[in-house]
Amino acid sequence: METYAIHKGAMIAPRKARMTLDLIRGKKVTVARSILLTTNTKGSRLISKVLESAVANAVNNLNLKEEDLYVTEAYINEGTTLKRSKIASRGSVDRRDKRTSHIYIKVSDKDKKGATE
Repeated sequence: METYAIHKGAMIAPRKARMTLDLIRGKKVTVARSILLTTNTKGSRLISKVLESAVANAVNNLNLKEEDLYVTEAYINEGTTLKRSKIASRGSVDRRDKRTSHIYIKVSDKDKKGATE
């Protein structure tokens, strides 16, 4: 059985958050949780909330054991881009893009190929 959690519109650039997400893909939930706790980035804080939500969905809705869960799928898609302007040199205006992300994490109790401790 598998379940997932999504955080849409996370205020972090997808390129920055993917570096942290690559660390936990395919790992056990307990190992992934400890990796995210020791990684000091904004992405790790956002990803850990989504991971906790996916684990809570599996435990509460499907009656799965937390110690048997693996992160089977984890990816980050690009969300909407907020366009902001800032005054630049010589009276011109620069555009600043505030990029957002959609964080998706799926957990399952079955050990898929490529899952590591």
